[in-house]
Amino acid sequence: MNLEVVRAFLGWSAVLNILFLSLWFLAFTLAHDWIFSLHRRWFRIPRETFDAIHYAGMAWYKVALWLFFLIPYIVLRLCV
Repeated sequence: MNLEVVRAFLGWSAVLNILFLSLWFLAFTLAHDWIFSLHRRWFRIPRETFDAIHYAGMAWYKVALWLFFLIPYIVLRLCV
């Protein structure tokens, strides 16, 4: 496997993960009440806790996206 394949893999993985994160954010903001009522059936959590869980999940996902896909892609793009 050469570096061009790794670079392409990291680039497309970053794009797909950014799309997933964007869809998650859009669904959370546009369908917040419906998603909350769906989860409320399974778990008894207050709305503030539900919001905090989702925002923390999005934040961790974004950090992982930078660490595992975007930074290695940028480094391979600039240095190699």
